[in-house]
Amino acid sequence: MTNAIFDAPSFIDVGEGPSARKIAVRSRAGLRPGLFWLGGFKSDMQGTKAVALDGWAKDHGRASVRFDYSGHGESGGDFADGTIGRWLEESVAVFERFCEGPQVVIGSSMGGWMALLLAREVRKRQEKQQEKQQAKASLAGLVLIAPAPDFTEELMWKNFSAEVKKEIETTGLWLRPSEYGDGSPYPITRNLIEEGRNHLVLGSAIDLGCPVRILQGAKDPDVPWQHAFALTHRLPADDVVLTMIQDGDHRLSRPQDIARILAAVAEFG
Repeated sequence: MTNAIFDAPSFIDVGEGPSARKIAVRSRAGLRPGLFWLGGFKSDMQGTKAVALDGWAKDHGRASVRFDYSGHGESGGDFADGTIGRWLEESVAVFERFCEGPQVVIGSSMGGWMALLLAREVRKRQEKQQEKQQAKASLAGLVLIAPAPDFTEELMWKNFSAEVKKEIETTGLWLRPSEYGDGSPYPITRNLIEEGRNHLVLGSAIDLGCPVRILQGAKDPDVPWQHAFALTHRLPADDVVLTMIQDGDHRLSRPQDIARILAAVAEFG
């Protein structure tokens, strides 16, 4: 894990004008399928799972890419300006800039939602480019860890009290207590909730065109296991595997959890 300390990131610019921000990226050249990491809400690419995956890629001579969303980690921008669409724009930009050939996209928590949106975007762009030229990068498969698609609506807004909803609607902001990171509360903005409604995926079938592996902790207090089941019902029946970890929490960062994640990644070559 020490390699992350000395490995300086490169930066790319995403967005224009007032919305321009610098996104920190760490990429490793190697064999394919490459690994593409999408972190969770308020997480960064120096986390246990991200670093473990990069270490596995290094040991196996595989390409890997990880980055921080704006307002996260080493990237520029303010967290309070973040929305699902904004972070998706960054995910697509990094994927297109740094990835070549087949990729295993690994998404944790919010990153699971981001992975679904990215996969859909990649497939859409590939279909448009088929007649012209082959897309630079493609999808070998998705590995989703405690995936939280639609969390802004299903896991946040619908569960907020009337008082919290009123505060968000009237002031545009609510400081949510957190048990993660340094424990300081983080802002949930009205823009995050409202813009998130443009990207909901659980209301209809999600056709990604690649295999999916889902790992879910049965004792996850943040993303209940029923949410993972709801997701599987929206995915094509073929080559979708849900692994329920009976004593698993939301982080799934214990050595045995990391081993399961790496085993799922290894399935794709």
